[in-house]
Amino acid sequence: MSAAKANNADAAKTIRVRQIRSGIACPVEMRETLRALGLGKMHKISERADTKEVRGMIKKISHLVEVVD
Repeated sequence: MSAAKANNADAAKTIRVRQIRSGIACPVEMRETLRALGLGKMHKISERADTKEVRGMIKKISHLVEVVD
């Protein structure tokens, strides 16, 4: 039973991010942040660990991405 709880805990520690706008006209730093999040094409969804570093990257390019439930 504890293994099932561990799997649920791991699932709760991830965040799904979808790219909603293109990074073409953005500065290079923003495009690199998109790549670091595993994005690069429109409507692509990437799943990352929910850490403060990832949250900071999302905040930096919040106009290009959205958090998916």
